[in-house]
Amino acid sequence: MTKATRLLAFAIAAVVAMGAVSCDKDENSSNGDPGNGGITAGDWVDLGLPSGLLWASRNIGASQPTADGQYFAWGETQPKTVYSWGTYAYGRSFSELTKYCNNEVLGYNGYTDDLTTLESGDDAATAGWGNGARMPTKEEIKELCDNCTSEWVTLGGAKGRKFTGRNGNSIFIPAAGYLEGDGSNDAGSMGYYWSATLRTDGYPNDAWQLEINQGTARATSSTGYHRYYGFPVRAVRSAK
Repeated sequence: MTKATRLLAFAIAAVVAMGAVSCDKDENSSNGDPGNGGITAGDWVDLGLPSGLLWASRNIGASQPTADGQYFAWGETQPKTVYSWGTYAYGRSFSELTKYCNNEVLGYNGYTDDLTTLESGDDAATAGWGNGARMPTKEEIKELCDNCTSEWVTLGGAKGRKFTGRNGNSIFIPAAGYLEGDGSNDAGSMGYYWSATLRTDGYPNDAWQLEINQGTARATSSTGYHRYYGFPVRAVRSAK
């Protein structure tokens, strides 16, 4: 084989090799990325949950998994600068709710509608991502917590919890805190993420949420975290 022939053969082999690498790369792959704390790549992550539900890899409005993204009052689909009863779309005060209310004492002029799950038009995840994206229900948050291991970690300077499914795939949920008035609270130590589920035990001015901190991750509807608070949102969708 002449020198020119050998060079030609080497060039062909190099092109084939590059083609193989390119074909194997998938921007929506579910393979772990050890360079990012083992967090699974792609917009949607299969955590091997019993329901088959997929969880988004980042918050609504965030460009990467470690970013906080946007904050929303419960039932609103746009972020804003002030979070209060005075700026809330579906309530004038603690006891004057105008939508999503199953308690006439807390409804405006006795208003009730018995809606206990966000309608799609009031879902920040659907508004942000579309294509089947929505906010998780309280049951789906419980499923996440019950079927994944979670650990408090720091990734790229952001603190939060890494959830790892039984299939080895992982997502990171940052401790983004919350907004009330025009100020931020608990960032770096706590995370609160809205569910689509209203609190129905007499306190419809609150809603269920995913709460994370250094010690635990849980679904909760603690009194005091009212619907007008600004929480980040993590989307879910059914597997296709």
